[in-house]
Amino acid sequence: MRCFHVAPERFVELPGVPEALPDAGFLWVCIERDALHEGHPRVQDALQRWAGATLVDLHLSDLVNAHLASHFDDTSWYELLVFRRLAAAPGAQGVRLPAIETHAVGMAVFDRVLLSVHSPDAVVRDHFVQRLSSQPEGADLRGAARRPTSPADLMLRMVNHMVDGYLELRRLLSRRLGALQAELLDARRRYHDWPRLLEARDTLQMLEDLCEDQQAAVQEWIDVLGEWPPETDAQAQRERELLRVRSRDVLEHIERVLRHVQRLERSLENAVQMHFSALGHRTNDIMRTLTVLTAVFLPLNLITGFFGMNFDALPLIHSALGIWVAVALMVAVFLAGLAFFWRKRYLGAARR
Repeated sequence: MRCFHVAPERFVELPGVPEALPDAGFLWVCIERDALHEGHPRVQDALQRWAGATLVDLHLSDLVNAHLASHFDDTSWYELLVFRRLAAAPGAQGVRLPAIETHAVGMAVFDRVLLSVHSPDAVVRDHFVQRLSSQPEGADLRGAARRPTSPADLMLRMVNHMVDGYLELRRLLSRRLGALQAELLDARRRYHDWPRLLEARDTLQMLEDLCEDQQAAVQEWIDVLGEWPPETDAQAQRERELLRVRSRDVLEHIERVLRHVQRLERSLENAVQMHFSALGHRTNDIMRTLTVLTAVFLPLNLITGFFGMNFDALPLIHSALGIWVAVALMVAVFLAGLAFFWRKRYLGAARR
């Protein structure tokens, strides 16, 4: 468990677990999921000293659950947000879609304490520790570069950072699906890799479910934020409004990812339908060609069958020119049939 003192003018890691809250700023407590599972009495005792409240048993089990979906809940003492972030995706090379692997990050937001629960890699924690540590102490920072002023502010920044990972994933998904659709609609080769297509569809559906859970969680947070008691201090009112703006910005980013995923799903389904339509069109072309050939050679079979009958009185049977007359007649019928079907546009390359 690592504890950090976050204030507008400083960010410092504390050597241990403090007995009381600092005079200014707030505490950011980071702990790995396994450590929370094994040492939750120590964490509960610390929260009782700092905030006068402990985590509900159900929320504690949610925080140690690595497979929990993104969701939000609140109590009279704190707000709980579980958000699934992207993990490193093995097998994302080549033209296959990357496997969507996610890890849950749990955050309990008290008035002056933020408890965040991470997976063993803790990339979100390390990112913000490095980012906040690199800012000079005592500097008057503005805008996005300023330090968080409250646990809710830091929580929203962490969520926004996790959502940015999904925004970057959009470009990779678009590129890989574009290559997949090009293979699917290539008229010069048959498409056989249907398992990869089903895998791509499952990946998009999984990502859509993730985004819907995230959207519902952040929307519930915004609703609860609107129910907080109004602030009387002007500076506190401004900070509250900044929280609302940042929350809406996070929600808008999630909705952008969700709309993009749904658009990719529709595009993939349309490509499959176009593939089968093109396959049916090629089948119709083949059947039309075979029908034309059958219709052209049918009179030739009639001619050869007529002169092949075992009768002695057939015309041209005893003439030296008979064979050439029959051949000329068959060639004429053959060319006439081809010309007829050509004029009817049953033969010839399709216009592109």
